[in-house]
Amino acid sequence: MSFGETEPSQIHGGGSVGSAASGNRVTFERRELDRILGLYGRMVAAGEWRDYAIDFLKDRAVFSVFRRSSEVPIYRIEKNPKLARRQGAYSVVSATGLIVRRGHELDRVLRSIDKSVSLVAV
Repeated sequence: MSFGETEPSQIHGGGSVGSAASGNRVTFERRELDRILGLYGRMVAAGEWRDYAIDFLKDRAVFSVFRRSSEVPIYRIEKNPKLARRQGAYSVVSATGLIVRRGHELDRVLRSIDKSVSLVAV
């Protein structure tokens, strides 16, 4: 099993993200990372999340969220460009492997795990 075929939660140790060796890997764009890290910051402030990991694999990019760093990820936010025309490139996967939400727009997919207070105008 090569590096790109392992589960993101099983990979330990780091590699350099911006190196030339990762040229053909799927990555998050700056706007996507800003949105994900904004949600992560709010959840850390709320005391729900404590750690994260980012994996850039050959077929997908994964942002894993942990309650404790020694546990399995609570959620995995995945970007899989091969599914962009079908179900959507973005998905949120729970710790059990259940796909919580999948779609074409990152903001809509992240709303499924964003527990921030939203006001409804009447």
